[in-house]
Amino acid sequence: MAQAAGWVVLKFGGTSVSQRGRWDTIGRIAAKRAQEEQCRVLVVVSALSGVTNELQAIANGDDVGGRVHALVQRHEGFCRELGLDPASVLGERLGALQGLASDPRAASRPLDWQAEVLAQGELLSSTLGAHYLHASGLDFGWCDARDWLQAVALPNQSAWAGRLAVNCNREAAPGFVERFAAQPARMLLTQGFIARHEDGGTAVLGRGGSDTSAACLGALLGARRVEIWTDVPGMFSANPREVPDARLLARLDYAEAQEIATTGAKVLHPRSIGPCRHAGVPMAILDTARPDLPGTRIDSSAATVPGVKAISRRDGVVLVSMESIGMWQQVGFLADIFERFRRHGLSVDLIGSSETNVTISLDPSENLVTTNVLEALAADLGEICRVKVIVPCAAITLVGRGMRSLLHRLSDIWAAFGRERVHLISQSSNDLNLTFVIDEADADGLLPLLHAELIRGGAMPVLDASVFGPSWKEITFGPVQRPQPWWVGRRERLLEMAGAGTPRYVYDLATVRERARGLLASDAVDRCFFAIKANPHPAILHAVTTEGFGLECVSRGELDHVFGVLPELSPQRVLFTPSFAPRGEYEHAFDRGVAVTIDNLEALQRWPELFRGRTVWLRLDLGRGEGHHEKVKTGGAAAKFGLPLAKFDAFLALARSLDVRISGLHAHLGSGIDDPLHWREVYANLAGLADAVGTVETIDIGGGLGVPYTPDAQHFDLVAWRNGLDEIKAAYPRYGLVIEPGRYLVAESGVLLLSATQVVEKDGIVRVGANAGMNALMRPAVYEAWHGIHNLSRLDDADTAAFDVVGPICETGDVLGRNRLLPTATAEGDILLVADAGAYGMVMANTYNLRALPAEDIIE
Repeated sequence: MAQAAGWVVLKFGGTSVSQRGRWDTIGRIAAKRAQEEQCRVLVVVSALSGVTNELQAIANGDDVGGRVHALVQRHEGFCRELGLDPASVLGERLGALQGLASDPRAASRPLDWQAEVLAQGELLSSTLGAHYLHASGLDFGWCDARDWLQAVALPNQSAWAGRLAVNCNREAAPGFVERFAAQPARMLLTQGFIARHEDGGTAVLGRGGSDTSAACLGALLGARRVEIWTDVPGMFSANPREVPDARLLARLDYAEAQEIATTGAKVLHPRSIGPCRHAGVPMAILDTARPDLPGTRIDSSAATVPGVKAISRRDGVVLVSMESIGMWQQVGFLADIFERFRRHGLSVDLIGSSETNVTISLDPSENLVTTNVLEALAADLGEICRVKVIVPCAAITLVGRGMRSLLHRLSDIWAAFGRERVHLISQSSNDLNLTFVIDEADADGLLPLLHAELIRGGAMPVLDASVFGPSWKEITFGPVQRPQPWWVGRRERLLEMAGAGTPRYVYDLATVRERARGLLASDAVDRCFFAIKANPHPAILHAVTTEGFGLECVSRGELDHVFGVLPELSPQRVLFTPSFAPRGEYEHAFDRGVAVTIDNLEALQRWPELFRGRTVWLRLDLGRGEGHHEKVKTGGAAAKFGLPLAKFDAFLALARSLDVRISGLHAHLGSGIDDPLHWREVYANLAGLADAVGTVETIDIGGGLGVPYTPDAQHFDLVAWRNGLDEIKAAYPRYGLVIEPGRYLVAESGVLLLSATQVVEKDGIVRVGANAGMNALMRPAVYEAWHGIHNLSRLDDADTAAFDVVGPICETGDVLGRNRLLPTATAEGDILLVADAGAYGMVMANTYNLRALPAEDIIE
């Protein structure tokens, strides 16, 4: 009967067994599993937090007597805290620990003695826990893990590894399950970390061994599941303490989980996955403090979803670069090299090679890397090649299926690493990871940036609910609270407008005014210009100028449009900021009397008479770009915009010789920037340069404020933005501060209405066709941009399925959105709404395939 009931294995770490309340939680979880699943429960525990470190110091011969005394005191105190008698519960265990301190072997510290010492932490904690849970009225018993887990010897295993970092048997001996199930209590408590050595003594599994013990026992028992209970809710797409926007990985297959654990995730020891994978036992990672959270599930049935699942960082990596002209096509050279690593007990991690060089990395978590070991290794290798040891390094690893197929989506990642000193790039042959090894100092602060780039570029498919759960920030502080979009309340009106024909853009002027007023609320901002290239609709221009905005133009056509729509507008409220415009456009702008911006030295050199005696603004390139996509970053060497700082002095000299007065400095580094303090830094950079000019009155810090296109994105933090500007303006009060946003004012105000034309299934992908696509909205095709897509005709339908939404244009890139949840009943004639399309929508629309341009409407 016990065998038929099956087992669930629960593992709890040191923080989970170090407080009375946590033991109560362990008891509740174990009893709940046993009751709800009608199974038997095996609980595997670590030592109390910090105890293994103390035992390791004792095993090293460091203040043995003092440390043993302190451990005795701590366990006796905790025993009393649990309401138990230390003498009767722990007397024998503490006596064994004290006996090891006085053991004659302590003087020479042989490995078998060290293993016995290290094992005492788990033996003590499990004994305490079993007595406490039994005394609490739970049907708990205790068993010795050494009776069930056997250490196995591996080829080329060192004596140290064969005793203090062992592997355990994966195959159960005949009768194992029956004998284990014969233990009387319904719930059993045992130790992680320890096993029986082949000589009958104790062996330990090394750091993280409790995870591995639980996995091995679960595999041997053929358990229903192995649950690893820890202090975080599961595996995340990055270390959540470093990247608060990291997403919970709700479901993984064994291979991806193995890679994530191996390349830096500390929540699960990588060795623990192998036994469960071998036996086909599912795993789960759960949070002891928040047991109701779903955690991470690992099994063979997880959906295969291409994309980067996680990015991790390992510090302390050692690179060994070996170079020899004689290695080329030399049989046995690599064998000679790796034999020397084996000789020094070092396991190689990453490998890169060329005709004359082999570079490998050593992972400190898998190697006992010391200065003495490295010196001896270098001397050994020096007999056959030139050796260079590079330390300390950090390994940044992207993990996910189909890495090779994702390379085109990693352009921003390659660009980010292009700014660092990369020593080694390694891509795994199983197509599961891509690793960059850089100097450890350069890795600081890099993970949040890379994680954001992976999401922006679509390489990390965080909207796929079959893999990704909520972010760490959402779990900790609650889900993102987003106000209901304006178009939900105007659904009937929009459907009525769609009846007049689609495709059709509709703009809500109330949203435009609200965004404008939010920006104008900053006391630090002296003037605002709306970048009309985002949306030059006459009603929008009237709305923003009525609110107090000026207008920023980039062409003669935009200038003429502005004064055609607003003939009474003062030229002083218009800014002309062209890029590689012809001479005639500058002449036209000067004739109009608007403020003119110049962004290169050559214009002054080639058209001196055009600029002589004029007052201009100067646009600078601060040497970096920011933004949601590589194509919208407008700073740095790859961007065509702005005068490089290296030419700043030359520009000033030529301007003075032509009597050109520079009254404004301008920098705009990109679009879709979420960091509210970005503009404070731009102002500070420009203010420092303005002092050298002497005639500057105005500093223009550009636009590019982020818009929350994706469902989990938060609205731009205007309060932090204002505070940052107030702070920096107080430091440089003599300059007027100008901003020139475009997208931020109008993106959320606009929707694109389309009509569904067909619903087609092909090879498992269901596509909804619309009567317009990239011809009406270019952003998804050009920038891989994400827009919410909704079936306005069936907005309240709860039964949904995943669809790709495509247009009628004869291009593979004509896709408005992939894997979008739409009503299952979506059909021809339904009205589809593409959200947040008010910026760079109609202005980029075209008649490709000779399809008509969309219509436009306004909602007041």
